[in-house]
Amino acid sequence: MLGSWLSGPRSFAEAAGYEVPYPGARLGLPAEGANSVAGFGRRLAATAIDWGVALLIVGAGHPSQQSRGWLTLGVFAAINVALVTTIGAGIGGRLLGIRVARLTGANPPLVSVLLRTLLMALAIPPLIWDRDGRGLHDRSAGCVVVRR
Repeated sequence: MLGSWLSGPRSFAEAAGYEVPYPGARLGLPAEGANSVAGFGRRLAATAIDWGVALLIVGAGHPSQQSRGWLTLGVFAAINVALVTTIGAGIGGRLLGIRVARLTGANPPLVSVLLRTLLMALAIPPLIWDRDGRGLHDRSAGCVVVRR
């Protein structure tokens, strides 16, 4: 029983015999394939790639160490806003086959992407997610990260 508790509520409910819907079922998304909810690992890797791109841009244009962290965060946010608003994904998302979408399937509007990016820059909201795999930043912006 302790292992079930440590594994989380989904595992506990499954062990107790309850039918637990897949992530995205409540949103009307498919269980697998295109437009299904992207996994946490893929999302984390995409964010790491985008952060790496921002580090390369800042390092190439601003070699001194002073205030490099804030500048990198600003470049990361700018890349995120520009690309998610226009093509639905950052560079990492494009490489890993995921995108940010409204619950209707469309690309999110600028206001939603700005809110999502601001919350993502705070670092904590992306680490708090619901049973559909949506981080607090995604829920606040009315978005979901799905497979392409």
